[in-house]
Amino acid sequence: MTEPTAELGLRNDVYRRPLATALERLGLGADWKCADVGAGGGDVTVALAEMVGGTGRIYAVDNDPASRDAVAAAAARGSLAQVIAITQAAEDLTLPEPVDLAFCRFLLMHVIDPVTVLRRMARAVRPGGWVVAQEAITSAGRVDGAAFSMPGARHPDVGALLPALFRRAGLDLVDAWAEAPAGAGLGPVAAYLESLTGVDPGEDSVILPPLVTVIGRRPGA
Repeated sequence: MTEPTAELGLRNDVYRRPLATALERLGLGADWKCADVGAGGGDVTVALAEMVGGTGRIYAVDNDPASRDAVAAAAARGSLAQVIAITQAAEDLTLPEPVDLAFCRFLLMHVIDPVTVLRRMARAVRPGGWVVAQEAITSAGRVDGAAFSMPGARHPDVGALLPALFRRAGLDLVDAWAEAPAGAGLGPVAAYLESLTGVDPGEDSVILPPLVTVIGRRPGA
């Protein structure tokens, strides 16, 4: 029987490929314990839970009780009893046990101090465990040639600093790369942009903000 992949679990996510690449490189599979920090609606949580199976465990962490309820509902729909939803700020991250992987996406751009959050994630994993973060370089996105912006984010271009932030958090830097979905006219890229901004780009060419993926490891394996 073929194990589910992140690519399949995230098939409706325009940024699915960078995450699938990272998880497959780590060899994530049965029995892993993971934390999805800033879990939001739980799409990534569910994909992780499907990959680790019933013998694994996923802690879905978010500071919004509504997100906790959304994750719990998504897990229940998939009969994923291995998902444990926790209401907690990323800056206060404390888990019941060490995990193999702590993951976040589109989280560090909103927190006050990204390094503090990365340090908490590093402490949450076992020695030799993995920390993976994915953050955008918002201003590098383009809509019909014009720069993209996200004024509501504290650090809209934190992706450009992400490798250095991992080092400052005491993590060993294993790999880092950037990917940006692109499209024109109707399609998932335009739909995603409209969901973010409330503006339909029509037939305009769209390059979504590059998503920087960084894989780090806690020293002491």
